Amino acid sequence: MTLAKHSAAVDHAMGLSCWQAPENPRILEGGITNVNLLIHDQGRDYVVRMGADIPEHGIMRFNELAVSRAAHAAGIAPAVHYVEPGVLVLEFIKAISLTEEDVRDPDTLLQVVDLMAKMHRDLAGFARGPILSFWVFHVLRDYNARLLGQGSGYAKILPELMAQAQGLEDCIGPVDLVLAHNDLLPANILRDDSRLWLIDWEYGGFNSPLFDLGGLATNCGLNEAAEQTMLTTYYGTVPDAKLMQRYTAMKCASLLRETMWSMVSETSSGLDFDYAAYTSENLARYRRAYTHYLSTRGAK
Repeated sequence: MTLAKHSAAVDHAMGLSCWQAPENPRILEGGITNVNLLIHDQGRDYVVRMGADIPEHGIMRFNELAVSRAAHAAGIAPAVHYVEPGVLVLEFIKAISLTEEDVRDPDTLLQVVDLMAKMHRDLAGFARGPILSFWVFHVLRDYNARLLGQGSGYAKILPELMAQAQGLEDCIGPVDLVLAHNDLLPANILRDDSRLWLIDWEYGGFNSPLFDLGGLATNCGLNEAAEQTMLTTYYGTVPDAKLMQRYTAMKCASLLRETMWSMVSETSSGLDFDYAAYTSENLARYRRAYTHYLSTRGAK
């Protein structure tokens, strides 16, 4: 990704009023909902996240700002340096993003689970102002309505998917609420010389902890033994059959949300990303997970 391709964004970022002598702008890879840059100013590096609200995905930048500030106050995320409409400037952390393989390492997995538990335990206490909720089944219903309204090519399979989603929601039942990340891709977990950090809070909001747990497992390809370790570490006890069913249902919901997120993005996003291939990949992953879920409930 070149500077020339995003010249308008680079010019905007370099002209922000927070700088004294900005230099050496670089595009950071990885963002599929915004443009991210690294800018050096007065001996320090900063990450500039540029993106407007994306209502079709529930991304509201006031919410991202509020949760980002809470996460910094809780000691798990970098500080906010500057903000203006469509722009969030964060202090740069000299660290590397984890990979799926990193998270599957037993010692690293325990560290990630400890970080997740700290987030769920402490984050809400530092939050100020309005904070959104993130209930995946509301998201799915909204995506379904949008896709049908657009005459999406996926319309034929949506009734089946939404019927499955209703069954998953019924299985999960009432939930405890925590202030969660809701997008636990390994790339959003950073490791420096001494600790882990969480970044990218645009989907942050009140949710069941099962969504972060299930999302981490699906995003990192954890096997059943690793999942047992994750859940036992998080809850402090071996999960019983009921919890495992609810957790497995939420894993499916997480994958279905990623699938339908991509379906909507195929027509709504202007970023250079192969959303159609991403939809196909995640739909296949969801179908495999749903088949496994049915097997745990004695259904076919």
